[in-house]
Amino acid sequence: MLSSEIKIRVRYGEVDRMGYLHHGNYPLYFEEGRTELIRSVGLSYREIEDRGILLPVMDMHIRYIVPAKYDDLLTVKTLLRKMPRVRLEFEYTVENQEGELLCEAKTTLVIVNAENRKPARIPPFFDEILRPYFI
Repeated sequence: MLSSEIKIRVRYGEVDRMGYLHHGNYPLYFEEGRTELIRSVGLSYREIEDRGILLPVMDMHIRYIVPAKYDDLLTVKTLLRKMPRVRLEFEYTVENQEGELLCEAKTTLVIVNAENRKPARIPPFFDEILRPYFI
């Protein structure tokens, strides 16, 4: 299992008239969480793409529980529970500075060959880096 967490402060431009974080901004936070999780194992999205692999989002499920508000300091926890083969299935939780659960989500990304844009198995370099976390 592989996990990471990041802190994000809700900015004024991300909230609606009620002062709540607009629901459309949560996926951006999840993307930051994924990016940092990948970075934590010594890779970057750029390096993965430069090696001919794309990781488009195939599916996303979000459950909003309590709204985040302007200036809240959020903790986005990202988890990859199982070793990827053709898909990466990420889970997320978002909590405010009081530790209150605001949101839960899951995304599925597909490993795609950049050249032919078809699904592909996890390439050896990526498999080698991730495998120790799932033994």
